[in-house]
Amino acid sequence: MTGSTPRALPALALALALALGGAWAQQARPLADDPALEARVHSVAEHLRCLVCQNETIAASRADLANDLRDQIRAQLKEGRSEEQIKQYMVDRYGDFVLYTPPMRPTTWLLWAGPFVLLLAMIAWLVRLLRSRRHEAATAPLSAAELTRARALLGESPAPTPPEGEPAAAAKAGPSAADKTTGSTR
Repeated sequence: MTGSTPRALPALALALALALGGAWAQQARPLADDPALEARVHSVAEHLRCLVCQNETIAASRADLANDLRDQIRAQLKEGRSEEQIKQYMVDRYGDFVLYTPPMRPTTWLLWAGPFVLLLAMIAWLVRLLRSRRHEAATAPLSAAELTRARALLGESPAPTPPEGEPAAAAKAGPSAADKTTGSTR
C-alpha cells in the first residue's frame, strides 16, 4: 500500500480544495435592494455618455467615473428627482456632450455638422489633388534621354534623337495639323 500513497496525495489535495472552496464561496451581492430602482438607473444611464470612454453610455461603461455617475443617479432617484431633472443636472455639470444624443442647438451644431463638413472638405481636397496630378501628367513630356531609356527598358529599338531643346514627344508626333495645312515642316 505504500506504493499507492504518492498517487493518492494529489487526489486528496484536490478533494480538500474543492470542499474548502465551497465553504468560502459567497452569494453575489445584489446591485440594489430595489430592482425597479435599478431599472430606472439603467434607463437614465443609457442616455448619458461616459466621459472617459466617450463612445459608450454610462450604463455600458465599466470606468470608475461611470460607476460614480451611476451611484449619483441612484442617489438622486432615491431623493425623488425625475429622470429629466437628473439629465439636466448632468448637463449643467458636464455640458451637452454628456448626453448620448445631444440636442440641436447653436452650441451643438458643430457636433452635428462637423463630420459632414469634414467629409465634404476631404472630397474637395481629393478632387483638387487628382485634377492637379492629371494636369501635371499631361503637360510634362519625356526628354530625349528619358524616352531612350524607356525604349531600352521595353526592349524597343531606339528612335532617332530629336534636335537639342525639342521635346521627344514632339519629334515622334511628326508634323502637327497646323503644319500640314500650311505646308510647312520642321
